[in-house]
Amino acid sequence: MSDIEQIATLHKGQELPLQRDVEAISIPFGKTVTLPEDSIVSVMQAKGSTVSVGYEGRLYLVEGANLDALGLEALPRPTLPEEASEEEIEQFVWDQLRTCFDPEIPVNIVDLGLVYGCRIERLITGERIVTIRMTLTAPGCGMGDVIAADARNKILGAPQISKVHTEIVFDPPWSREMMSDEAKLELGMF
Repeated sequence: MSDIEQIATLHKGQELPLQRDVEAISIPFGKTVTLPEDSIVSVMQAKGSTVSVGYEGRLYLVEGANLDALGLEALPRPTLPEEASEEEIEQFVWDQLRTCFDPEIPVNIVDLGLVYGCRIERLITGERIVTIRMTLTAPGCGMGDVIAADARNKILGAPQISKVHTEIVFDPPWSREMMSDEAKLELGMF
């Protein structure tokens, strides 16, 4: 069990006062909002490196690096050293994508087969822009904005990356065959 899952297990259903203002991603809208200090939130679940909390009848994702706002131990924000190679930067992007989950499915978006590709471009200025081409399990899925915002926030933890663009596509359409064997096993599809 990961650190974040242990946190959720220990505190699931607990109401915690926020120790400070904290940025969170609203579910299902994917907008970043600030939850105010002294607000009472309920821990719902944790997957990857985020915790879902309930606040005033809505759900929000809080990054592990901001768990101190809940009075819990914050997880270190993943980053890269300044001198990281192109291969290390690409590996970092994929590693961060593997910490992103559809809030309704307990499998990361890479193993779920939602990420079709990732391109990292280096501009003349030296800046790097990451473009992620991904899909959703169904065209009507309301979690696309949440997943895209979560991926963007996590990837921007590397100082070498200045922008992340997420392109949601539906061609080819997602199917269960795109899932990794690990994902199928996790979901009991073997």
